[in-house]
Amino acid sequence: MEIILKKEVANLGHADDVVKVKAGYALNYLIPQGFAILATESAKKQHAETLRQRAHKEAKFVADAEALAAKLSEVLVKVSAKVSENGKIYGSVTTAQLSEALAAAGIEVDKKDITITSPEVKELGQYDAEVKCYKSIKGAFKFEVTAE
Repeated sequence: MEIILKKEVANLGHADDVVKVKAGYALNYLIPQGFAILATESAKKQHAETLRQRAHKEAKFVADAEALAAKLSEVLVKVSAKVSENGKIYGSVTTAQLSEALAAAGIEVDKKDITITSPEVKELGQYDAEVKCYKSIKGAFKFEVTAE
């Protein structure tokens, strides 16, 4: 019996895979649990159309993410912090501060998507950070910590 998986099932396949299984497994477990639907001709056509539309949307998301990553690589963001006389920062620079600085530069990024890749930011100077743009696409940018 052929079925179309709606969710990932261990040792069987990923979501949107068309697989063959025994009738009892499909009718007694997979379909009632909502893991799959029967792969009738109409369901296969609808599934193919859904995959085609999803691929088109995915291509748009990937293009937007690559454009954002390219834009980020050209940016140098300045973050100000309170410092001691010997140049050490009180506290540390946070991803929220970087998100606000990027917004001031015209790039909207959620603070949860920013990762500071440089080891601890404790002094004035230039550091590196990374933004997760979309799935596996990441953009890197530099930020400079200056005294208030």
